[in-house]
Amino acid sequence: MLRSILIAGCGFVGLPLARNFVAAGWETHAITRSESSAERLRTESFHVCSLDIRDGNTIRQLARHSFDVVVHCASSGRGNASDYEAVFFEGAKNLLRSLEYGRFIFTGSTSVYAQTDGSWVDETSQAEPTRGTGRVLRKTEELVVATGGIVARLAGLYGPGRCVPLQKLLDGKAIIEGDGSRRMNLLHQSDAAAALQFLAQSETAGIYNVVDNLPVTQIDWYRYVCGLLNKPLPPTGSPDLDRKRGWTNKRVSNEKLRALGWEPIYATFKQGVRSLVESEQN
Repeated sequence: MLRSILIAGCGFVGLPLARNFVAAGWETHAITRSESSAERLRTESFHVCSLDIRDGNTIRQLARHSFDVVVHCASSGRGNASDYEAVFFEGAKNLLRSLEYGRFIFTGSTSVYAQTDGSWVDETSQAEPTRGTGRVLRKTEELVVATGGIVARLAGLYGPGRCVPLQKLLDGKAIIEGDGSRRMNLLHQSDAAAALQFLAQSETAGIYNVVDNLPVTQIDWYRYVCGLLNKPLPPTGSPDLDRKRGWTNKRVSNEKLRALGWEPIYATFKQGVRSLVESEQN
């Protein structure tokens, strides 16, 4: 029988994920919050509708309510803790109680690890975020895990059209924070989508870190990218301690997911950023 998936949120990760499942022969459905977003996706080879997952009543209006897999990868739109509560926690709760599914996946964030000492962290490590946004993510994780679902903790996302440090460098707004020793944990858009597809087809549950194989210090990231662009290193400045999800410094392990058989396409930031720079130059 044809397998089916519903993807709640068809943006930076959800769109390539939907395309992956279409290519794999799945009956693919996607939800977007706005009709304008849905309209832009009408030419895609999957079913798309606009509704607000924050409202449980609208989810019940879906023409179909049973799927093999449901993935919650909606975005908060860079919102605050109350926006996180509505989109992530209430959205997950509404999807869980309104739909029938074989497997449920929530895309969280490695920002729930609040460590600041540069230590390695894995899925057994303490995850006690200091900011309200992070605490909402943890609450949502607990809800999903309690139902037998999967939580994919995604690292810092980048890809075509989205790479914050690269854009800051190109705009002349980049700074190296302090001595540049803060670790960055990164994940290419293609690897995020591939990992979610992998998890959707795996007989597993629980929490998984989704990140490339090599955490990198901020200064080493800039050294490499400035070398590619033949640019000088940006100036140094004070660390930004007021990040929305808190200032952290840790190295996130992907060993648990790799032990299942997943491997990133872009094993390190070097391969991923090089592909972005080359596409910019062509």
